[in-house]
Amino acid sequence: MANTSSRTLRLLSLLQTHRHWPGGELAERLGVSVRTLRRDVDRLRELGYPVEASRGVDGGYQLAAGAALPPLVIDDEEAVALAVGLQAATRVEGIAEASVRVLAKVAQVMPARLRRQVDALRAVTVPATWDGSAEEGIDPGVLTVIALACRDCERLRFSYTAADGTGTGREAEPHRLVRLGRRWYLVAYDLGRHDWRNFRLDRLSAPEPTGARFRPRELPAADAAEFVRSGLQEMPRPYRIEVLVDAPAAAVRKLIGRWCTVEEVDGERCRVRMTGDSLEWPIMALGSVEADIHVVEPPELRTRLHAWGARFSRA
Repeated sequence: MANTSSRTLRLLSLLQTHRHWPGGELAERLGVSVRTLRRDVDRLRELGYPVEASRGVDGGYQLAAGAALPPLVIDDEEAVALAVGLQAATRVEGIAEASVRVLAKVAQVMPARLRRQVDALRAVTVPATWDGSAEEGIDPGVLTVIALACRDCERLRFSYTAADGTGTGREAEPHRLVRLGRRWYLVAYDLGRHDWRNFRLDRLSAPEPTGARFRPRELPAADAAEFVRSGLQEMPRPYRIEVLVDAPAAAVRKLIGRWCTVEEVDGERCRVRMTGDSLEWPIMALGSVEADIHVVEPPELRTRLHAWGARFSRA
């Protein structure tokens, strides 16, 4: 009985990780026969989970929308609060990507009537952001659609606006969502360009799953975050910043390492390099280190720091 119960929970977990599981593959994952799998599915249905089955060559199982939110037992109001809270958390550095993954799982099984409540509540709620930047305002619905397409290996169509304002229609095989700094990026294989690309989500609109599945390609990088970083480093930037910081490299790397390169000079100092299309964000990042800095380049950074210092002194 214990083995059957644990297998049932494992089956439920697997049904949540993919939109559709072929029957043979699902049975293999559980280490049981197809006949035993059918009995386990019936057991889930008896517990109230609507598992849909399809026959034929592509036959299999999927967890239908409207199921409870296993393994938690929560009421309707709590489910709405959970979804709204997760949407807000997509703007929080450090937990943003995990929040999107959980939000996608919740959206998959949430009944339509509760989704309408979530949408209505979000429509009348203004998120608080520290600088009001547009990059923070990505629609959680867009994030959810893309996250599900990444998870299910389903092709996406969307509109994309390039840096020069040119708009194009794209079709791509989505790989991963990456949060870097204050921006979200989609790493995907662009079927029109026949190459890997990263797309800024604040320039992407109207994502729509096509229903066509694909076999994942090998990403030409260690991981999706590294692919985005490499692409950003290759982009022309007006400012290349280099400073010496009177603090250990490990401490500086922990604070701002995600936005820059930190190299140890000695046990007490390190060299920080970063690029940017403005000087304001690097100044704020360096200020958060709370250590003396020595500007190597560019001269404009030294001038801007003096101006900031004078303004703060007057305060």
